[in-house]
Formats: sequence, C-alpha cells, structure tokens
Amino acid sequence: MKLLIDHASFHYKNQKDLFTDVSFTIQSGDMVSILGPNGSGKTTLLRAILGILPWACGRSILDDENISDLSAAKLWSKISYVPQAHGTAGSYTVLDSVLFGMTTKIGVFSVPSKEQIEYACSILEDLHLLHLRDRRCSELSGGELQMTLIARALASDPGLLVLDEPESNLDFKNQIIVLDTLSRLCQKGVGVLFNTHYPEHALRRSNLSLLLDHGRVLYGPTAEIITEENIASAFGVKAIIGEVETNTSQIKNVIPISLIAKSTGSEGSSSESSEKNEQEHTALSANSGMLASISIILSNFEESEKVNGILHDFNDILFGRMGMPYRKRNLYLININLDGPVRRIEELYHRLSLLPDVSVKVTYEKDTTEWEEQK
Repeated sequence: MKLLIDHASFHYKNQKDLFTDVSFTIQSGDMVSILGPNGSGKTTLLRAILGILPWACGRSILDDENISDLSAAKLWSKISYVPQAHGTAGSYTVLDSVLFGMTTKIGVFSVPSKEQIEYACSILEDLHLLHLRDRRCSELSGGELQMTLIARALASDPGLLVLDEPESNLDFKNQIIVLDTLSRLCQKGVGVLFNTHYPEHALRRSNLSLLLDHGRVLYGPTAEIITEENIASAFGVKAIIGEVETNTSQIKNVIPISLIAKSTGSEGSSSESSEKNEQEHTALSANSGMLASISIILSNFEESEKVNGILHDFNDILFGRMGMPYRKRNLYLININLDGPVRRIEELYHRLSLLPDVSVKVTYEKDTTEWEEQK
C-alpha cells in the first residue's frame, strides 16, 4: 500500500488557502501523526486526502491510482476511516456495528458467517470491548462509541487506517489500548494516519509526523518535526521535551511551560528577541556534533534484522558496534557508538524505540561548554 499526496492545496470557497503545496508519502507499516493548533485544518486535511473534500489543486494517489477516480467500493476496500465520535449513534448493537465494517466481505444482503462473527468478536476482545457486544450504540459513552468505531474500521482489514483524533474522549487505559493496537497494525504492514492533540503520542509511536504551522506544512521523521522550536512556532507555547527513564527505555514527554508573549511595539521587542535567540540556540544545539552510546537489548532475535536495517541508514555517524548473544536468558545485546548531530542521534534512537520487544537507551557525553566558558 502506498498513498502519495502530490503538491496539493486546499481552500474553502472564497477563502485563502488553508494549506499549500502539501506533498508526502505513506507506505505500508508507516505511522504518521498530524499535529497542529485548533483551527489549523487537521480534520479538513484528512477529508481532502480521502477525497471527501476536493483539492483546489494537486491529488491523492493510492497505489498509482487517483483517489478521485476510484469507486467508493474500491476506495473503502483499501482504506478505513474513523471520524471523531460526536455522541450520535444508531440503535444497532456494538457487534452489529463491527460487522457493518465487513460489508465488502459479507455482501449487502448476506448473513454473516460463524467465522465472521468470531472474527468480529476477536477484534472486540483485543480492544477490551467484548463485554459490550450486545449493548446498543445509542447507550454508549463517548469513549465507548469511539472505541466501537475503531473496532468497526479494523473489521475491514484495511491497508491504510485513517483516524481523526482517535484518543478523544478516552481515558488513559483506552488511549494505551488504541495506541498499542495501532502499533501492532504497523508491525503487520498496515499504514496508519491519524490526527492528534498529543505531541508525546507522536514521539512515542509515529515514525513520521506532519505539523501544520499557520499555513506552513512540516513533514518528516518525528524526531525532527516534534521539537521545542517547532512547538513554539506552531502553538505559541514554550515547551520542554524531556525524558522519563524506566527500566527498559527513556520515554519522551512534552511539558508545556508558558505562553509565548507576542510583542507589541518596543515593549515586547526584548522578550521576542530573547525567545528568538533561545530558538536559534536550540536549533544550533540540534545540529552540533555530540558523542553518544546506544544500548539495545533484544528479547526477540528476529528483530535484529530490523535493527540492522535501521543502523545501516546511520552508517555516516556510527563508528563502533558490538553485539553478542546472552544464551542463558535468550537475549541479544548490541552497543553502538555514534558521533554526529544530536538530531540524527535522536532520530536513530526514536526509530529503534518504536520496535517491539526492544529495550533501548541512549547516553550522551557531558556538555562541558558552560564549564569552558566559566574558566
């Protein structure tokens, strides 16, 4: 599966372009997050990508075919779309709703087979919804309805799953269930594209991200797109991207600190200059060279091929590597040494951290710049 957005622009009638010259590609196994402030056009972008809204110019190409030329049956046999749940639902049961997601396989006037009902129930079980199978959708909470819509989308076994804020209305537990499900689908080769209000979800799950920044569209590896500098520009918020260390990994987190004050004449010029200098320093630091070591523990040796494939993309900054099996525990240990820009090291670490059955940590050299300046 390959979805190509080719130099696309969109605007509503008699309005200026909401976004211009958008180009990016989603392939099988990619998880792509779309982020941006409220009103930036995240939902509109999804609907235009799917052909629900027409591009002003440009096109969406799915497996070498223009989406606008595809029949509805062919399009939705390849793609599943989960819109936001707004609390409106029919009187069908949860199980019936999931079975509706299989209409391309069941047929309009056919009765679901025993195997198809069992498959639908297995999806509900994976999403911890099986206890709701006979509940009417009109009786569900907003979060339960959101999970049911996701289950229905999964029932069609899509090549590409598109979701509009799938974590909306969900508690912590169900957010994790949904994100774990999306990660498993990517490992199986399904492409996932979703809008989110949570930058940390993109950092922890997505290999690629797209950020809408007041008409500017940034797209690329998540570690390069979700940065303190870009968050400040898009959201007008000073934020810190930090790490929480566990026994197995370092988990990225985004902590908003304060609003960035807009300058009003000379009164705000000092604050604006300070903020600009800080952003320039952050960008400079990301591109400066650093020495780092990454330790990797594989609990599934089959993942070693994926690790090797990722490391190959970073040969230009890798100068030392040692790997060894630990047969007593059936584990495999890899240690690598790197010398290169922090942004590249962070991209490598991020890609490794997305692999299942992999524990990974990165250690940097101590930054002695401040000490040298004080001497």
